[in-house]
Order: sequence, then C-alpha cells, then structure tokens
Amino acid sequence: MGTPRLSLDNPKLLSQLSDDDFQAALLEGVSRTFALTIPQLPAPLYRAVANAYLLCRIVDTIEDEVSLSAQQKHYFCNEFIEVVKTGENSEPFAVELAPLLSKQTIAAEHTLIHLLPRVIEITHSFDAEQVAALTGCVQTMAAGMPVFQAQNLHNGLATLADLDSYCYYVAGCVGEMLTKLFCHYSADIARHREAMLTLSVSFGQGLQMTNILKDIWDDAERGVCWLPQDIFTETEFDLKTLTPDTDSALFRKGLEHLLGIAHAHLRNALDYTLLIPAHETGLRNFCLWAIGMAVLTLCKIKQNLNFNRSEQVKITRNSVKATIVATKLIGRSNTLLNLLFKLTSRGLATPGWSYPMPSSKANLDF
Repeated sequence: MGTPRLSLDNPKLLSQLSDDDFQAALLEGVSRTFALTIPQLPAPLYRAVANAYLLCRIVDTIEDEVSLSAQQKHYFCNEFIEVVKTGENSEPFAVELAPLLSKQTIAAEHTLIHLLPRVIEITHSFDAEQVAALTGCVQTMAAGMPVFQAQNLHNGLATLADLDSYCYYVAGCVGEMLTKLFCHYSADIARHREAMLTLSVSFGQGLQMTNILKDIWDDAERGVCWLPQDIFTETEFDLKTLTPDTDSALFRKGLEHLLGIAHAHLRNALDYTLLIPAHETGLRNFCLWAIGMAVLTLCKIKQNLNFNRSEQVKITRNSVKATIVATKLIGRSNTLLNLLFKLTSRGLATPGWSYPMPSSKANLDF
C-alpha cells in the first residue's frame, strides 16, 4: 500500500488516487500519528478505520473553525450527520462550508473539506454494519461537541463528570465505534464485545485526557480550559487565576491528581488491548502504540509539573521508536505487556486517591 504525501496544491491529482492511497495521503496531511498507526491494521479494517478518522476530523474542523458562530457550527454539524447517514448532498455541503474556513484552519483540512464527497463515497462502499458504526460515532460526536463549544470555557469545566462527558463525545464514542468495527472483522474479538465496549470508553478518555494535560497552556493562550474545577477545589486552587505564568504548588497538586486518573484510564486501555487475540499483531500494535505514547507523555508531565509550553512535555522521536520496537517484541505476551506498563508508568498513580473503574455510555450522564 502506498502512502503518498498530501499535495495541498493539487487536490485534483489527489482525487485520482486509489481509495487506499487517497485516504493515506489525507491522513498524512491531517495527522501523522494516525498516519503511522492506522496502516498497522489488517487490510479489511484499514480502509474503514482510515475513513472513520477522516469523518471525525471533519467534525473537528467544523468545531475548531474560529470564523464560525456557535449557530453555524450547530447547523453544519447537523447537516454533516445527514450527509454521512444518507451519502447524499456531500457536494453542496462541501461547497457551502469550504469558503467559510479561515487561514487558521490548516491547509490539509481545507483540502479535506474540498474532497469530502470522495470521503463520503468511500464511507458508503462499506458493509451496512460498518456504515452504521461510523454513522453512530459521527452522530454522537457532532451532536455532543457543540454543547461544550457553546459554553464559557475560560474558567474550566465545573466537575470531573463534565470532563468525562466531554471526553466521551470527542474520544469515547470513537472507541465504541472502533470496537464495533473490530467485532465485525473478527468473531474471536466479538466474543468480548460487551467488555470491550465498556473499556473502550475509558480507553478514549485516557488518550483525550493526555492531550488535554499536554495542551493546557496552548489552550490557555486561546482562552480555553478543559480542566475540572472540582479537582482543584480540593487543593484550594481557582482555575480562574490560571495563566501560562502560573507557578503554584496547589495547581501542581491538582495536576498530579488528573495524571493519576488518566493513568487509570490507560490501564483500562491495556486491559482492552489484552482482550484482542495475540495473533492479531496489527490490531494490538494499533492500540499499544497509542497507549505507549500516552503513558510516556504523562510521565514527562509528571517529571515537569512546572512546564508552561506543550513542547516541554512532547515525547521525542526516539521515544516513539522505542515504543514501536518494544511492542513489536513483546506484543503477543500479556504477561510482558502488563510488566512493561507497570514499569513504564510507575509513579503516575497517587496514593490516597481513588481512580475510575471503566465507564460506559450507560452510566454517564449524556
């Protein structure tokens, strides 16, 4: 399978590629991380998961577009749900949305919106069960994210439960969708469907919390804070006072608490991965690489609690390579994977606090 680089200057040429190369090129443009991990999946899953990520990225593009009002975002999200459901009107949707994107939206996302009809065409080439999984995820994400975008996020979220809800809409529902695709692909995996659906929400939250904690200061510069105030109320720190110049032991104590919660979710993510048969090395690598990079990021934050730029806690390319090598060497062994997780993440859990059991959509307030 080729992985051509995205030609931002020639979307017409890009549209002439095969479906797999077309999606690989778009992925390379909008997310190098997923451009690395998704090709690890077995061929029957690769195309559907790549397409799913592109659909989710379109929702993200709408939600992150600074030139759109809350009302416009709501409108385009609802319209996009119908486009994905029916496969119809993708061309007029793209024509209406594309001119509204600002220069703050990256060039690759501009190209993605222009080529949206081809993405939707690929979506509706899948089996009905796969299309249903993708549609359900987009519907949940596109309906839930505007609820939070419409809030005043300058002072953080009110509670940890609010953070749980936000993480479900942006990542937990993606975990559920991936699980449905995995179960459609393999009867062996489908035997653990219910357990994996539950753990997948926690998996998604662990990855999303890692991103939130890494990007605290980037978000603060935009006047946005996704941290839950109730966690910091325990340490007597007010998120209203948070700035990139903040140097507070009280804030760092709350941050450590959140690192412990994210770590517990990633522990659930490993449990999820260990339910995948050992011979499905591509599927395991897809999950393990994401977990490994998230754990290393949390560890780097723990070692640099006074960081004030995301670059200070960004893991190195060598760390990424080490994650890949380690998982390839021991990825079939549940015992060794458990040991590696324990050794790598030691110090993240904080004694005296309780951490989350796996969450599911059923026991969250959505």
